[in-house]
Amino acid sequence: MGLEPTRRRVLATGAAVAGAAALTGPLSSAASAADRSKARTRPTIVLVHGGFADASCWNGVLERLQHAGYPTMAPANPLRSLPTDAAYLAGVLQSISGPIVLVGHSYGGAVITNAAAGIPNVKALVHIAAFVPDKGEQLGVLINKYPGSIIQAGTRQVPYPGPDGTTGTDLYLEADKFRAAFAADLPAATTRLMHATQRPFSAACFTDVTTAAAWHGIPSWALVADADKAIPPALQRFFYQRAGARKVVEVPGASHVAMMSHPGITARLIEDAADAPG
Repeated sequence: MGLEPTRRRVLATGAAVAGAAALTGPLSSAASAADRSKARTRPTIVLVHGGFADASCWNGVLERLQHAGYPTMAPANPLRSLPTDAAYLAGVLQSISGPIVLVGHSYGGAVITNAAAGIPNVKALVHIAAFVPDKGEQLGVLINKYPGSIIQAGTRQVPYPGPDGTTGTDLYLEADKFRAAFAADLPAATTRLMHATQRPFSAACFTDVTTAAAWHGIPSWALVADADKAIPPALQRFFYQRAGARKVVEVPGASHVAMMSHPGITARLIEDAADAPG
């Protein structure tokens, strides 16, 4: 007799557990399936660096995006000419299946503006302290539209022989100008390394004419580096307003390499673009 109530309680408890499992099992499976579906449909985020830099400038942003589960790529921008660089990037984009969020910093903004035209799976453009030219425009003209840039005054010209026998000109940022013009809000030790490893940037990129402007048909998001001495903040605001950016984030005190000094803010803006409804 004394054991019977205990047995009844065990049976009742077992039934309750089984019932709960019956209710929660399918829900859990459905939730897992939804999570897997979301992971499959997340866009690939492609990050394009600008002049004097390489893809490592995106490391802090990449770490955050990968931790959040986004497929990511940061291809090397050749920095040879706007037509060359845009064609190279277009080839990279054509190799990616599924939606793409295309991010450009500085000169990389001009490259993505040209490269994304005609690539149907690019769902969003994100401009980080970037050039956003329109058809027929040249960066060397645009950079003087508003005062404040010291980047051109801080460059050194180095000629190089082309494969066709012509002579081209590469630009390098001088050591005494690099930090002020490019990365004033990073530690001096970091900027010394960045200066020593800077990529040669062809002067032709400033005179090449933009032939396509993808922002006319693709929605954009943007970041203003408020203390930028390379691309004046006023010029950035002009670009983003003209492009009708859906969201513009201003980062007070940010230098030209805002994605390095403020990787969290940059990554969140990119996620906003990635998660926006098509």
